[in-house]
Amino acid sequence: MKKLPYGISNYQELIEDNYYYVDKTKYIEKLENLAEKRIMFLRPRKFGKTLFTSVLENYYDIKKTEEFKELYKDTYIGKNPTNLKNSYHILRFNFSGIDTTNTETTIKGFKREVASSIKVFVEKYGLDFYINEEDEAENILDNLIKAFGIQRAKEKIYVIIDEYDHFANELLGFNPNQFKDLVSKNGKVRKWYEILKKGTESVIDRIFITGVAPITLDSLTSGFNIGLDMTQDRDFNEMMGFTEEELRKLMKEQNVSKEEQEEILPIMKENYDGYRFSLKGKEKMYNSNMCLYFLNSYIRFKEIPNQLIDVNIASDYSKLGKMLDLCKGENRAEIIEKTISGEGILADIVEKFNPAMEFTERELVSMLYYLGYLTISEEKLGKAELKIPNKVMREIYSEYFMKILNQATEMEIKNSEYNEILEEIALEGKIDKIVELLQKYLKNLSNRDYQRFDEKYVKLIFYCIVMNLKIYSVKSELEVEREYPDIVLIPRDRSKGYNAIMVEFKYLKKSEEGKIEEKQKEAKAQIERYANTEEMKDIEKMNKYTIVVINDKLYVEKIKS
Repeated sequence: MKKLPYGISNYQELIEDNYYYVDKTKYIEKLENLAEKRIMFLRPRKFGKTLFTSVLENYYDIKKTEEFKELYKDTYIGKNPTNLKNSYHILRFNFSGIDTTNTETTIKGFKREVASSIKVFVEKYGLDFYINEEDEAENILDNLIKAFGIQRAKEKIYVIIDEYDHFANELLGFNPNQFKDLVSKNGKVRKWYEILKKGTESVIDRIFITGVAPITLDSLTSGFNIGLDMTQDRDFNEMMGFTEEELRKLMKEQNVSKEEQEEILPIMKENYDGYRFSLKGKEKMYNSNMCLYFLNSYIRFKEIPNQLIDVNIASDYSKLGKMLDLCKGENRAEIIEKTISGEGILADIVEKFNPAMEFTERELVSMLYYLGYLTISEEKLGKAELKIPNKVMREIYSEYFMKILNQATEMEIKNSEYNEILEEIALEGKIDKIVELLQKYLKNLSNRDYQRFDEKYVKLIFYCIVMNLKIYSVKSELEVEREYPDIVLIPRDRSKGYNAIMVEFKYLKKSEEGKIEEKQKEAKAQIERYANTEEMKDIEKMNKYTIVVINDKLYVEKIKS
């Protein structure tokens, strides 16, 4: 049995050390068959971008000719090699991990990566070239291109750039002015890309660039306007991440039985699936790193991991809250609320961001798509309808929403409060403490906030609070036989005998206070109807509540079974 490739991004190591590889090599052929030789391809964090660039590197490297059969014998491309295999000198850069404390450290880190990558290139291919590490990054690259042209006049270079936008995104989120300095007309990074473009006129034949967002395309690469962005291309929708078929095949290889697959696949689907990057994409994709994290834990301990999101991924996404803060418009919070509530947003996805211009709602929504916070649900009126792809992303959204809410109300929920809420719900089936907390939030919101208050907004606050109760699967507007209960909390492990909770909300304006009983009856009738569906009947210890809200007052009623 091959080993699970969790955390492995070097293709040669993966093959030689007997790790399982989800074969994506048919896309090498597809990329090569394109008329365009300079490709930009973007995907959210932890979708296998670095591994794919390693696959390209090993396939095209002129130094790996003798190793080709061993590296690719079990793959599509190994059985269907192209004419260009093992025909390039590979010049690879990875711009992750650059210190962006200030302009000086950023330039120094960028130059260090350029110099070290070129040093590897020179030693690997035996070039007679001196690297002056005191020189500017653009000059080092320029001199290399000239030297290569003289020494290897009939040969070509394939440039691979991984995480091209990593340091730029860090700067843009934490220090926008510094970012603009680096990518301005006379900026050091901008000049480097201009030299790269110039190299395509001589020795650089192909370029593959990958990253997360096109935030730098319009400025960082404005001197490099020759690349084709394949991010939303229908033929490449499944190039990174896992399809369900690929995931099942992987689990089979790991000796996960069919019975086990049927138990854990719905959990993985709910938390890691749902990504579509093209309007015409055939399949929704699973986040590959999250799946491998889950399976690594499951296979070792034969139980579902308590934490369903890798802490490394969580920390990556948490940094991106700074990106959301770039949108200064009043609609930002409304967009966050709308998406957490499960509503779709129609959008023309922006393909190039210009940091010199203000981030509007259109740019924000597009950025959320690139970062993986939103994905294409379907096509409507010729536009993409964007929704949250899965529960993990909804949790991260919820944390961000709670941060905004805490700032607005000058409140913060302590861990001890969450523990008390969890204990009360799980062991007693009560929601007293969470209702008390919800009421505090409502009282601390300003009168201005009440102007847009409705049932959806109150439900959203409740939902974001309970999303932190990790032993529960929290469903919002769960479809049950064409019925949609507002919020349902179902224990992830039903064998432990924890209580389940179902809540139905109603909201009244201050002027409608006389209709409380009427709304309670309406909510009660709905929740009893939901509870009597076949799916809900199977859930033991279901506790049902209705909550009628008038501004900061909550009228809670427990419905007896």
